[in-house]
Parts: sequence; structure tokens; C-alpha cells
Amino acid sequence: MSDHHPDLSYRLRQQAILSEFGVEALRGEDVDALLQRATELCAEGMGAEFCKALEHLHDEDMLLVRAGVGWGPNVVGHARVGADLASPAGFALKTGRPVISNHLENENRFRTPQIMAEHGIRRAINVLIENREGAFGVLEVDDTREGMFTEADIAFMQGFANLLGGAIERQRTEGLLKQALARQDLLVREMSHRVKNSLAIVASLLALQARNADDPAVRDALIDARTRVEAIAGVHDQLWRQGDTTPGEIDLAQFLETLTANLQSSAPNHRIRCSAEPLRVSADRAIPMGLMVNELVTNAIKYAYPDRTGEVRVGAACTGAALVLDVSDDGVGLPADFDIGRASGSLGMRVIANLARQLDARIATPRGQGARFYIEIPLEA
Repeated sequence: MSDHHPDLSYRLRQQAILSEFGVEALRGEDVDALLQRATELCAEGMGAEFCKALEHLHDEDMLLVRAGVGWGPNVVGHARVGADLASPAGFALKTGRPVISNHLENENRFRTPQIMAEHGIRRAINVLIENREGAFGVLEVDDTREGMFTEADIAFMQGFANLLGGAIERQRTEGLLKQALARQDLLVREMSHRVKNSLAIVASLLALQARNADDPAVRDALIDARTRVEAIAGVHDQLWRQGDTTPGEIDLAQFLETLTANLQSSAPNHRIRCSAEPLRVSADRAIPMGLMVNELVTNAIKYAYPDRTGEVRVGAACTGAALVLDVSDDGVGLPADFDIGRASGSLGMRVIANLARQLDARIATPRGQGARFYIEIPLEA
């Protein structure tokens, strides 16, 4: 990539890719698959030819290429790179500082590792993958073409590295949890507490970035990302707070009430009402339900009342073999030709459609005053 990206679209695309990987990192159970997915998405977000995730082998003080994209045969899982300060990856590992080298052929600080020379790599950027257990390794993006990696690219890659570090730590912790069956419930709740705290930190960072963003489109995208993270954090918050209840389940009514209260705090000019029947649902189903409600309420806050204040209503009730989520307002209403399946121009509508597919849900938009979304979700067998 050159040093003159179309900044807004390029950075928003990176934000979307990072958000996509964040969900996978929270749910992934296989470290190798997660590392491989990270290298694929990271290369895509940087528009680069190569990416690799290197694990530090402490006994040998070498970096093993654990996952990667673009490399020839016998590299991933086999190739090793020096972990000393004379290699770019080793420098990032030992100092904890990111490394940009845009002209490897003229680089005086480092030697060019053999596999990079064999592939004609001309520039590289490295960031550290670490967690509370220490340094796991390094995430590196490489390219054979002229161009300039920038400080902003470091922020994007560090986001991937941080998610990887947290996911690796989480997976190791979950492995220990499975060995302690007698204490399983208590420890799972503790893990949910940690996940909730981690997500709260991510939400705070997104809020901080939003406040510092000059471009309104970037600011709005960061605010939307923050509310989505907070919706997921709400599920984990309830998981660790539950008492002697079924592990892995939460009270949907309490969750939706907390979610709408949080949304209300960011929309003081509107009134958000929630009326939900008590129902215990699994966390895996509560997360997409919460994200759908989050998107619909956020959209209503933004668009339903362009020139005035108004009310947004959220309902949840059981009707036979289905749970019905009902989000409505008294605003300007939906366009006459609105079809959620064709609303591809709206990221929020695409998110809602994808979440509905996960839940095998049917969405109806009955006509009347304002807008209304009627979502019918089959109850678990």
C-alpha cells in the first residue's frame, strides 16, 4: 500500500475487519485456526501480499511461523526466524515496540531473515502478541512491492495482536477450567467477569477514539462499534452475576432492560421503554438477540425523529413455540419500498439480517405509524 490511502474508506474498512475478527476471537476454540484467520484478515485489511504469526519458542529462543498467508510450501509450521535484536521480528519481541521497515534492502538496523529474502520481501511491519502470561510472539505483515507502512497501520495490526493475545490466554484458561470440573461453575463465571471487563475496556477505548475523531463518519462508526461491544459485554456481565441458576444462561428480560438503559443514557432526548417477559436463554442466543435490539434502537434514535424527540419501544414475549422481539417507534417510518433483505447499503440492516439467519428468525415490518420490526425467533428445543 502507498502512503496515500483514501483514508476514510481505508480506515473504516480496517475497522470493519477488526470488528469481524473480534467476534471470532471471542468465540474461537482453536489457536491455530484463530492465528490463521488473523493473518488472512490482517493481510486483507493492509492490502498486503504476506502475513505471518510467529510463536516464540523459549527453549530455542527462536520464532516459529505458526500461521501465515502468501508463503511458499514448508514455511508455515516449519520455518524459524531469529528472536534476537538483529531481526525485525526479534526486535519487536524483545523490546515490545512495533517495528516498521519500509526498505529492507537498505536496512542497517536489521538483517533480512532468510525466508523473507527468498520471497523477495521489501518491507515489513511487526507488532508484539502478548497477554498477562507474557509475550506469545509477533504478528508481521510483509510485501514485495514499493510502498510505505505507516503509524496508523501499526494501530490496526496492534488491534489484531491484542485480540489474539487475549484469545490465546482465554483458551489456555478455559483448558485449565475443564480440568477443574468440581469448580467449573465458579470459574466459568469468573471468566465471564474477565471477558466483561475486557470488553468494557475495548468500549472505553472506542469511546475515547470517537471523541478524538474529527470526521463525523469515523466518529459515528466508532460509536456504533462501541454500542455493539457493550451489548456483548452485557451478556457476560449477567453470566458472572447469576446465582444458583443454569450455567451459560441469562435472564433475557433483565439483559434487555440493562441494554436499553445503557442506550437511553446516550440518547437523553428520546424515551426508550422496555417491556420484556422473564425468560432464560443461552448466552449464545442472547448475544445475537441483544445485538439486533441494539441495532434497531440505535437506528430509531438516529432516524425516527429527525426534528423532534420521541419514544422507542422494545418488547419481548413468548408466543407458543417462539420468542418475539418487537422494536417500534412513532417517527417518520420506513420507506415504502423497504425490504431488509435488500437494504445492503446499511451496515446495521446487514448485521440484523445476518443475526436473524443465525437464530433462524423471521423479520416482519408491519406498516403503521412510525417503524416497527417484529422478529419471531424459534425457542430452543
